[in-house]
Amino acid sequence: MSVLWDDDSPHDECGVVGIVAPGRDISRLAFFALHALQHRGQESAGIAVADDGQVMVQRDLGLVGAVFDEPSLRSLSGHSAIGHVRYSTTGSNKWENAQPVTRNRGTGLVALGHNGNLTNTDALREQITNDPQPLQATTDSELIAALLAREPGSLLDAVVGVIGRLVGAFSAVALSEYELVAFRDAHGVRPLVIGKLEGGYCVASETCALDQIGATLVREVRPGEAVRLTATGLESRQALTPAISRMCVFEHIYFARPDSLLDGRNVWEQRRAMGIELAGEAPIDADMVVGLPDSGTPAAIGYAFASGIPYSEAVVRNRYVGRSFIQPDQELRKSGVKLKFNPLREIIDGKRLIVVDDSIVRGTTTQQVVAMLREAGAREVHMRISSPPITWPCFYGIDMPSRGELVAARHSIDEVARLTGATTLAHLSLEGLQRAIGAPADRFCRACFTGEYPIPVPDSSIKLRFEDAATQPAEAQRK
Repeated sequence: MSVLWDDDSPHDECGVVGIVAPGRDISRLAFFALHALQHRGQESAGIAVADDGQVMVQRDLGLVGAVFDEPSLRSLSGHSAIGHVRYSTTGSNKWENAQPVTRNRGTGLVALGHNGNLTNTDALREQITNDPQPLQATTDSELIAALLAREPGSLLDAVVGVIGRLVGAFSAVALSEYELVAFRDAHGVRPLVIGKLEGGYCVASETCALDQIGATLVREVRPGEAVRLTATGLESRQALTPAISRMCVFEHIYFARPDSLLDGRNVWEQRRAMGIELAGEAPIDADMVVGLPDSGTPAAIGYAFASGIPYSEAVVRNRYVGRSFIQPDQELRKSGVKLKFNPLREIIDGKRLIVVDDSIVRGTTTQQVVAMLREAGAREVHMRISSPPITWPCFYGIDMPSRGELVAARHSIDEVARLTGATTLAHLSLEGLQRAIGAPADRFCRACFTGEYPIPVPDSSIKLRFEDAATQPAEAQRK
């Protein structure tokens, strides 16, 4: 799959769901829960169901609505299910890397869906060097499934036995013929919540998925906790000593859907508060405030409210442009960001704009946006970013380039403004970000801003070594 334009936004790896509800249309529940999490991954989708002592899986490249149809959902009947939507960070985008991944475990299968990124993949590969089942994928998720398949006891026992060997960020769901287990790393970097629905229980990456299927929020899966879900309740084991919570701060800035709750707080309101803080820190005289849809809109509304400058929808987003097998021709490539955004010339022409966006990574998208708005007649384009400058890469599940490709790591803010063509550029401070979120800084992973990684990170080449090794023939893997 390719991107139809130079999409420079950070991307999360995926979203997961798990549902136990005997007597309910389990695959349909999983389907709609995944629909609610589609923003977390658009490359592939999959559902695994357990019924009558067996696990069945359907997965493919594409959006949820393209992978599943009525006949396929009817064929996936059962008492429990897990589901996954993926954006690749570890491993390329190919069918073998679609999830849930499966491994043979005794007389049946174990299926796994994983959100996050492990940082000790080389060490884990050494543990399964002589495994009779060669690895088919190039993902750390298959490594977790392989370890679970080798572990004795119930699936919950297996998770408890394996979880201590995993280093990195993981919020995961695992399914066997008779069990569904959800588990989370000791820092809780990626979100995972538990819900109660009629006839059973469920877990999901975000509360918006619970809302979609009529479930009510019970609580979060605790950092380091493994939870077995049943139709009548939960069995919990604290598999890891919980460390200080380090939720990824970008969940609040960008990844989570605005109607979700994170730690009991509404994401849309937090993003609006980021805009209010930004207006106080970086005021500028202008004619209107514009948000880049959709992630920049709440912060733009907050900026307009605090500054008294009118807010206007001056950019229209094409919501059906994403990742596609269809390559644009050279002329379409030249139009770049216009494949996703289109300016309202009648509103923009002659105006001084404050344009609010959530982040700048390489700077290419910002450059295209500024050029697009100037072509539409904007007299000034003042970029305001509702997060601090990204100066360090992520190893915990965000598809982010090396430090050398991060524009803020190589240039000052004034230099980035000149490179992108913006009249002025300003970022929200770390302090302003924490005030907007309404929680202390030490509860979050902010490594992409500070370089302070809460979990040990690998040598920068380890990810490439893992992917290269995983693509070798099975015989070579066993040597």
